Amino acid sequence: MTSERPGGPGGMVKLGQYEIARIGYGAMQLEHVDAAAAGAVLHRALELGINHLDTASFYGHTTVNRHIRAALHPYPDDLVIVSKVGARRVDAPVPLALAQRPEQLREQVHLDLTSLGLEQVPVVNLRRADQGPGLIASGDDVVPLDDQLAELIALRNEGLIGAIGLSNISTEQLEQALPAGIVCVQNAYSLLDRSSEQQLQLCAANDITWIPYFPLGSAFDQNPSPTEHPVVQQIAAQLGTTPATICLAWILAHNNHTALIPGTRSINHLEDNLRAADAHLDTETLATLDTLS
Repeated sequence: MTSERPGGPGGMVKLGQYEIARIGYGAMQLEHVDAAAAGAVLHRALELGINHLDTASFYGHTTVNRHIRAALHPYPDDLVIVSKVGARRVDAPVPLALAQRPEQLREQVHLDLTSLGLEQVPVVNLRRADQGPGLIASGDDVVPLDDQLAELIALRNEGLIGAIGLSNISTEQLEQALPAGIVCVQNAYSLLDRSSEQQLQLCAANDITWIPYFPLGSAFDQNPSPTEHPVVQQIAAQLGTTPATICLAWILAHNNHTALIPGTRSINHLEDNLRAADAHLDTETLATLDTLS
């Protein structure tokens, strides 16, 4: 692939005060590679027009953040680094533990600032843990949403974060959080899993960017990956592309408030993911895909 369409792959969408390409990059898998390999993927992502990186201090013990800093600092002016708080890395058989209390959220933001070499994290997502996938809050980790939002608002007022997002939340929680000035929501969502459709529509109505995770399914899902659906595979064959491209392109076409952050540790896979930016799904194809949920 060569350069990359005006405005970035997939076009552009507002993320609060920022403008991001609608196809970004989720950096979680860089935890499992060395600095040189991580740097190669990150540099190629930026060459392809990506200006939205999704990370977290608990991706390794700040491993991914340090890879990003080593490869890209000082950062381009238009690069938007988005992090996530609500968990912490631990040395245990299960390497993640919840960290939902306000003081823990603040600690994680400071970890991001230090490990990324930033004075301000542009956007920080609060990952709630009321339900799966993954860890579910109990005991001291059951924290009122308003208490968490108050801490994030304080961090925003102090200039340590630029904007607030939410992850793994319900419609009621999103409605509760709207007065705080939410700029994005990350929830599980795919062609075959539209259980969060109500949240997506609420985001669209409030100019909040919708950033689905598990757009191609995951090990947590009870349903098969949408790439395995025979209709998706048939359409991909007809268009001469991959089932993953069809699934990602459908998400982009379904609502113009969406942005994607597919992750990979492979440059070839990164380039394949960006083919969704150029995939054209006509009205009939979209109607067919719409019936699959």
